[in-house]
Amino acid sequence: MKKIQMVDLKGQYEQIKEQVDSSVLDVINSTAFINGPQVHSFQKELEEYLDVTHVIPCANGTDALQIAMMGLGLEPGDEVITADFTFAATVEVIALLRLTPVLVDVELDSFNIDPEAIKKAITPKTKAIVPVHLFGQAANMDEIMTIAKEHNLYVIEDNAQGIGSTYKFANRNSTKTGGIGDVASTSFFPSKNLGCYGDGGAIFTNDDDLAHTIRGIVNHGMYKRYHHDVVGVNSRLDSIQAAVLRAKLPNLDSYNKARRAAARKYNDAFAGINSIVTPKVKGNSCNTDENTICDTCNCHVFHQYTLRITNGKRDQLVQHLNDKGIPCGVYYPIPLHSQKAYQDRRYNEADFPITNQLVKEVVSLPMHTELDNDQIAFITKTVIDFVGN
Repeated sequence: MKKIQMVDLKGQYEQIKEQVDSSVLDVINSTAFINGPQVHSFQKELEEYLDVTHVIPCANGTDALQIAMMGLGLEPGDEVITADFTFAATVEVIALLRLTPVLVDVELDSFNIDPEAIKKAITPKTKAIVPVHLFGQAANMDEIMTIAKEHNLYVIEDNAQGIGSTYKFANRNSTKTGGIGDVASTSFFPSKNLGCYGDGGAIFTNDDDLAHTIRGIVNHGMYKRYHHDVVGVNSRLDSIQAAVLRAKLPNLDSYNKARRAAARKYNDAFAGINSIVTPKVKGNSCNTDENTICDTCNCHVFHQYTLRITNGKRDQLVQHLNDKGIPCGVYYPIPLHSQKAYQDRRYNEADFPITNQLVKEVVSLPMHTELDNDQIAFITKTVIDFVGN
């Protein structure tokens, strides 16, 4: 059995090596390192894949989220509601722009922001909601878009972990995540489902005016060289990273299919183990039952495969897996409302029962496109042998 990796980027690269190498060498030979043809081609191809009007590439996913908020014209003191259980970048950019972050609890089964908690957090100062499509599954966008419309709020999708996933609305229409809200951001960090070989990101929108504003922001506020019409930043996707992403984009659906297949094998192995709760699959785009992982829909793209260990032995399991040479991760060990940088007297522990529970229970197992049956069998047996029935 080959060595188990949390993410096997080398194995994935071997499958597309010829195309990646050729494309990168073309960029080097052309010397068009910034805003070259590879960037413009990738932008158009991603617009087509996502079925969105505008993709604006940028330097990384955190920039993408910050620039999306800048483009909307949010002002200091405006409140932005987002999930307490997610990576810090989501709240970080809110604070950097001197907006007021409002953290709310999440759903136990999906790990995504709880629409009922959003409703309770809305005040006259609320201007936007940032749903995070955590671990590869879309938040409840039916409810979130309804809430936003009722209260005249912007919706900014954090799609850093969900690219390629599809959300099926109650009216049966389907839309890829990133094309639902007013604007969306994503990351092309190497470990993402669609990752480059460095940093990269993008903003998506169907709003022509907003796209125009954002295109100026990413380029020092310029639409014409040395004419600075808006306050901007320097945030660009370089041509070499775009070349890598162009090689990977045609494979994204097959990559996500492989992740779903691995998740299904994990789920099957853990079925019936009382102290293990496997990931719930909500809002399927096909006719399977909830918690069934099928090959034909993109309802969950499993950026992470995250278990809940309910017997109080999560930390011991992490140590046991590490001792056996199995990498794993705890995403996330500390709620954002408890982080030193984001503590606020407005927060009450009683408002975060689910997040406070999840940080003690969650553990993510290896998940990538190159997982094989022997590796999954070894991982699942190691987990089951430790936790018992």
